[in-house]
Amino acid sequence: MQLEKDEEIEIDLKELFFELLGHWKTLLASTVMVAAIALIVSRFILVPQYESTSALYVLSNSITSLADIQIGTSLTYDYMVVVEGRPVLEQVIENLDLEENYASLGEKISLNNPSNSRILEITVTDKDPDRAKEIADEMAVVASDYIALKMDQSSPTIIQNGYADGAPVSPNVMRNTLIGALAGFFLAAAVIIITYLLNDTIMTSEDVEKKLGLNLLGTLPEVVHEDDGENTGQKKRKRKKKSESSSGQN
Repeated sequence: MQLEKDEEIEIDLKELFFELLGHWKTLLASTVMVAAIALIVSRFILVPQYESTSALYVLSNSITSLADIQIGTSLTYDYMVVVEGRPVLEQVIENLDLEENYASLGEKISLNNPSNSRILEITVTDKDPDRAKEIADEMAVVASDYIALKMDQSSPTIIQNGYADGAPVSPNVMRNTLIGALAGFFLAAAVIIITYLLNDTIMTSEDVEKKLGLNLLGTLPEVVHEDDGENTGQKKRKRKKKSESSSGQN
């Protein structure tokens, strides 16, 4: 019984495959169309975004033991919370006279601590590469001063300023186009599959058994009228002659 079910599933999958294959033009058209839309949106509509990264080195100026290095590593995680805090962000906004609030500025900033290091990277994303660099540099300065003032620690050393000569990090035109192509293909495939599964029209004798679960007792052969080789015009002329001869006899 289990074998019969497995065979039925295999047949269904095979039929489904050929159903998709029969609509290959639709699949191709949907794939190309959605990919083209994604390409146009990515290249001409979405605003390019640029990144700039500054870096702080978290370590005391006076290192006397291995414990000082370990403390620096632990402090890095504390500093990450401080750098993203509202006081630092609002001070940066005030210093640069930015037309945004601390929440919107916070969405542009990401922090990273490379493994086994005491380096804190501050990355700013903005549509203007020069402004991204300006914010990244100011974030490093304000964060360093704030940490020294509020946390009674040595000021982290700024070891890297931001750069404004990088290529845009988004949108990724190639990736978005590929995603659009896949989305178009699967969307069209989903429509074809759903239509196929919901189609309960009886077309063949096999459909009766598969869709209705009934055993077919027999079939009637299709009646085919053989052509005697005469065209329609000749048949009409014959009927006309017979009609005239009948009228003459009368």
